[in-house]
Amino acid sequence: MRSDLFEGMRATPEQHFKLYFYAAVLHLIEHVAGLFESWDEVTRQFPFLEGYSQEVARHGAHGMTFEQAAVSWRDSLIEWESAAEGHLPLRALGAAAGLDYETTVLLVTTGLCEEDARFGFVFETLQGVAGRQGPTLALLGTWWPQAAEGQGARAALRRLRELGLARVVNPDAPRAEQTLHVAPLLWDALQGERHERPAAWARYRAPEELTDSDDLIVAAEVRRQVEVLPALLESAEADAVVVRGPQRGGRRTLCGALARALGRGVLEVAGPSRGEEEERWRTVGPLATLLDAVPVVTYDLAPGETAEVPRPEGYAGPVFVALGRQGGLAGQGVGRALTITLEMPDASARRQHWLAACEEAEPEDSDEVAERFRMTGGNIRRAAKLASAYAALEGRARIRATDVQQAARALNRQTLDTLATRVEAAGDWESLAVKPETMRELRGLETRCRHRERLREFVGEDLGRQLNAGVRALFTGPSGTGKTLAARLLASVLKMDLYRLDLASVVNKYIGETEKSLNQVFARAEELDVILLLDEGDALLTQRTSVQSSNDRYANLETNYLLQRLETFEGILVVTTNASDRIDNAFQRRMDVVVEFHAPESAELQRIWQLHLPEGHTVPHALIGEVARRCSLSGGQIRNAALHASLLALSNGGKVTPSHLEAAVRREYQKAGAVCPLRALHATV
Repeated sequence: MRSDLFEGMRATPEQHFKLYFYAAVLHLIEHVAGLFESWDEVTRQFPFLEGYSQEVARHGAHGMTFEQAAVSWRDSLIEWESAAEGHLPLRALGAAAGLDYETTVLLVTTGLCEEDARFGFVFETLQGVAGRQGPTLALLGTWWPQAAEGQGARAALRRLRELGLARVVNPDAPRAEQTLHVAPLLWDALQGERHERPAAWARYRAPEELTDSDDLIVAAEVRRQVEVLPALLESAEADAVVVRGPQRGGRRTLCGALARALGRGVLEVAGPSRGEEEERWRTVGPLATLLDAVPVVTYDLAPGETAEVPRPEGYAGPVFVALGRQGGLAGQGVGRALTITLEMPDASARRQHWLAACEEAEPEDSDEVAERFRMTGGNIRRAAKLASAYAALEGRARIRATDVQQAARALNRQTLDTLATRVEAAGDWESLAVKPETMRELRGLETRCRHRERLREFVGEDLGRQLNAGVRALFTGPSGTGKTLAARLLASVLKMDLYRLDLASVVNKYIGETEKSLNQVFARAEELDVILLLDEGDALLTQRTSVQSSNDRYANLETNYLLQRLETFEGILVVTTNASDRIDNAFQRRMDVVVEFHAPESAELQRIWQLHLPEGHTVPHALIGEVARRCSLSGGQIRNAALHASLLALSNGGKVTPSHLEAAVRREYQKAGAVCPLRALHATV
């Protein structure tokens, strides 16, 4: 019998699938024909099968019986695909999953209805059950008694189900009546189709879309590792790569460069949760094989969490994992894994990212932009698009630092607003009335923040290794002394956004949830380079206690986690407290700058009054001085009094007068339940 039916036929994924599809149809026709007395009866019952029969004949099976045609088709197809070059999805799947010819045809038969709905009527008729338009386990078992290398159809179908290739539609039915189908995303991939989004949890990227390793913007040591890794993966000395780093920090880009060096695309997969883990992993292996892609699995783990990474079935090749700085991995999928760690890009790398993102149209203030906005590479690319739009609104082709600030603020809102609250920041140090020594410390803090990256390079080598780009400041002092205002002014002079951490949304009674929420806030603040404000920080940074109950134990665990996270934090953190004695000494030792705010004295109080009263007021300087000397009000109380005096003025002439001021001061003392020491100089308003 002939075995050269397909000689000269082009070897493409579509053509390869088509040949297997006709093999499955030929097998079906062979069995259907055996149930009727003549072929005419078959075509009267299923007229569309005549067209398929003629198509098979045109490929060289003319004049053969259906049984002879099936054997000749089998021999010709095996010979043809063994000589074919390039990636054929079905052939690759067979090699990776150990599927023989009969099992592959069985798989395609299971999905015939996906390609031509008329086959559903054939299955429905043969099985004698209305509405059952797919093959059952019982039907397939009778058609392929010798499938799977002589082990029978049951073993072959079990293997297809283990791989996630064939799925049961009605799992509650008796086994013989269970109906099988092929998932649409796998059916498309079997035919060589490559969709960017084959599923909601997966994204495919072709090799030509991936970044070349020479174009990666990474540190010299990472570049050296990237150059060596492809050879190690091809020789199977390693079978997995774990890339750790911040979100949008180039982890998936690096994985893509490695995949491109191997001549493959990537299948980016969101790390499955517990409920969907088994079903998703069953699909990842075959799908990656069919697409000729490397699976890149991304996890966002909290401290103490461990993800199980199994070896994908039906796939032969490396597995890449993109992971944050927290959490661990286990499982056969990372049994022989190499780890690469990506750090936040320095100013030079950030400048390269800006140039690449702006398509060589260098920002007008490129050095300032690179120095000032300490963001990950991915966030720079996102910010560049928004900044370009802001520049276009003003009719400019090149972006400026102000455009970048607006773009960064938009990114901050998208990412941080569910975790913290943005605080408006405006003004400069002239808006703050504090003692000279406090102001010196604040200006020193500003300098530390401006040079936080350069400082590591300037100090000695041993000390530099102990430093990172983080700045941790503690503001201590009584309520109303300007601590929160100082944090706002710090953000303003540094031209950075300020976000207040809401403890109510972070602290959780469930074990481990507080650490998870805190890690999210700290990580996003680092990646977006915003100042994080922890008001009333003593509520979270409390001293550790002796363990007398399980609550004490878990409270101490939270404190220990915070101590470790503060040491590795690479952003700017400001903690305020009016009860510094309640803060654990270990936290205070980890603070880079401690600024003490004192209750304002007469000179500071007078300055605060002048800052808060509106322009055009008619209050004599002497009266302001007397109020400052006699009335021991905090900065917050002075603010409230100035607001009340302004409100009175709006209803009575529009200018703040001495009587308005006196009434407002007396009101603050009444709220506090104290006697106002101010002499009655004016009539009460």
